[in-house]
Amino acid sequence: MESETTYQLLDGKQTSADIKAELAVEVEKIKAAGGSIPHLAAILVGDDGASHTYVNAKVKACELIGFKSSLYRFDASVTEEELLKKIEELNNDPDLHGFIVQLPLPDHIDEQKIIEAVAPEKDVDGFHPENIGKMALDLPTFVSATPYGIMQLLERYKIDTVGKHCVIIGRSHIVGLPMSILMGKKKNPGNCTVTLCHSRTANIKDFTLDADIIIVALGSAEFLTGDMVKEGVVVIDVGITRVEDNSKKSGYRLVGDVKFDEVAAKSSYITPVPGGVGPMTIASLLMNTLTAAKRGS
Repeated sequence: MESETTYQLLDGKQTSADIKAELAVEVEKIKAAGGSIPHLAAILVGDDGASHTYVNAKVKACELIGFKSSLYRFDASVTEEELLKKIEELNNDPDLHGFIVQLPLPDHIDEQKIIEAVAPEKDVDGFHPENIGKMALDLPTFVSATPYGIMQLLERYKIDTVGKHCVIIGRSHIVGLPMSILMGKKKNPGNCTVTLCHSRTANIKDFTLDADIIIVALGSAEFLTGDMVKEGVVVIDVGITRVEDNSKKSGYRLVGDVKFDEVAAKSSYITPVPGGVGPMTIASLLMNTLTAAKRGS
């Protein structure tokens, strides 16, 4: 169904490419000055397909812009002790500016213990409690990559957020919770009146119909539908789910948490899936790594 409303796509792929180009220029300047080239490492445990894809994309992005990158692979049977030993080694490596431990980890490993073992100054994923605390207090820190990427999109598309009602659906520590803090901060993007909704929120539609900006990070395919939003809304879709589709060669298609055609018809701006928030997450990780390298030099 064609709509009267024309929406603009918040193109994460293009914005991410722009950021990478800016970072490549920065790397050239560092090289010319004889400085330390930003170095990002990743620890990958097990054979999770999505994690492999994501980590490979990070390695490729590093190569593209001139960063150094290292990848440490471990079998799913790795012990917590072995993993902690590797983290300790990376924490003490003066040549390494930042590293990530790709989540999820196998059940026998305590994820929180691993997150807290990473030195805060090398935690470019922004997951360490110290960095989350600093982010909440508006102190200089690493903002976790997905929320940072969303803030970059809003900023670069010059979306006015001041005084707007922002509804966030999902309260994860990785996206929903930090987004609720960032959107309420005294800056632009920010200065919103924020409502944080989740699986226990009654009458969620009452909140979304009143929202000027909706950020959906539920992991529930096509949850947000056209009848849940008002005209002119700005929609950020963080979800990505594989849905069976026999018409595709792969046998599936990727959808977000938003029923795109219905919601886009009413939106002023909307992110696509794929090609929206995903590429921005990697760009933000690279930005954090550059920040870490500059701090360490």
